[in-house]
Amino acid sequence: MTTHSRPPVTPLRRPPVRQTTLVRSDVDHTFEVFVRSIGVWWPVQPFSAGQDRVRDVTVEQRAGGRVYETWQDGTVVEWGTLLVWQPPHRLTMTWTSTPVPTEVELAFTALGPALTRVAVEHRGWESLSEAQLSEDCALPGGYTGGGYGTGWTTVLARFTAAAEAPRSQPGGWR
Repeated sequence: MTTHSRPPVTPLRRPPVRQTTLVRSDVDHTFEVFVRSIGVWWPVQPFSAGQDRVRDVTVEQRAGGRVYETWQDGTVVEWGTLLVWQPPHRLTMTWTSTPVPTEVELAFTALGPALTRVAVEHRGWESLSEAQLSEDCALPGGYTGGGYGTGWTTVLARFTAAAEAPRSQPGGWR
């Protein structure tokens, strides 16, 4: 009797969504605008649960800190928890806006005294079903249709504009 050995099963690999932008500002300011002013520049329509009801978005600036939106009526909707907090160079958080939590890492790299590269990597898609991958996103198509890539491009464009604005200029990006 012969036994047939099967090769090990390799889990389906779903590549991370990666986006990068260059910000004409120093790394400290760039990081600060991202975490302290996120409620001003983040495009809550369509990239939030509350949309036009969102009053603010908060990043609790420490490992284990929460990232969440607060609505006009006081409702709080969690976006995730900070897993890594290394200001002004890196933060990693769970992303609970997907049916199964994924992970978002942002890396801030000084390329010069007034130039910073910001790289986003949104990963952990292996845990989502095919239906969740194609449907779950503020934009049509979800992960499989490119909605997350387009979404992060939009978010980074708004962020870049806010970080490059004159420092005396108030927000008002909504």
